[in-house]
Amino acid sequence: MTPGKKYLAKSREILDRIEAQDDLIRKTADQFASSILSDRVVHLFGSGHSRIMVEEMWPRYGSFPGFHPIVELSLSNHNQVVGANGQRQAMYLENVEGFASRILRNFNLDERDSALIISSSGCNVVPIEMAEIFQSRGIFTSVIISKAHANASTSNRSDGKKLSDFADVILDTGAPVGDAMVRIPNLESPVSPGSTLGGIVIINSLKAEVASRLVEAGFPIKVLTASAILGKERSVALFDNAYDQYSNQLSRLLKRNNNE
Repeated sequence: MTPGKKYLAKSREILDRIEAQDDLIRKTADQFASSILSDRVVHLFGSGHSRIMVEEMWPRYGSFPGFHPIVELSLSNHNQVVGANGQRQAMYLENVEGFASRILRNFNLDERDSALIISSSGCNVVPIEMAEIFQSRGIFTSVIISKAHANASTSNRSDGKKLSDFADVILDTGAPVGDAMVRIPNLESPVSPGSTLGGIVIINSLKAEVASRLVEAGFPIKVLTASAILGKERSVALFDNAYDQYSNQLSRLLKRNNNE
């Protein structure tokens, strides 16, 4: 079997593992839809490459308002790699205690909200503290991790707790320990990770389930749709309407109680 076909075979295994979590995905979608129907949002957070899953949920084609992507560039900016704004700094900041509370201090959280935290290892401090804060506020908190990798890893938090310790629902990407899935002869380390694939599949499964629930409830969702499907005029209108809807949702998040 060629290396490329090995990766495809491992990817099919990931799809099977995610399909086996259908009950958990539907349970999570119930909570997400409930938050959106309550005129609240689903907070999304991921640092490092987990940012990819955050932006996959919203905004992109086939997505809709109701999700609040929290992307902290100091934790997620990969284009420089080294030098100013490089990976060394981002990986260091991922484990600074108290950083999560500084980020969330910007937003008006509500127990009607939901949250989804993504971290392949589930062992970095900032994502763990994010989940802990959400749970402490009575907010339904789901996480996406790679269970095998998380179980084999040591938490960077001083008390040893991991992301899974602050989760109402744990969803597994199905990626192996170390994430990379393909062994090459005469190469010490495996290549080609699987957690992003698994995470994206979970994200879009959740998105589809939430959309179904909102439509059944009569909620007016505005889907970002390509002009090739609906024509340019309708596509532009949907984008504007979706952004306006999200702007209204965000304005409620930014309005804080001065007594806090």
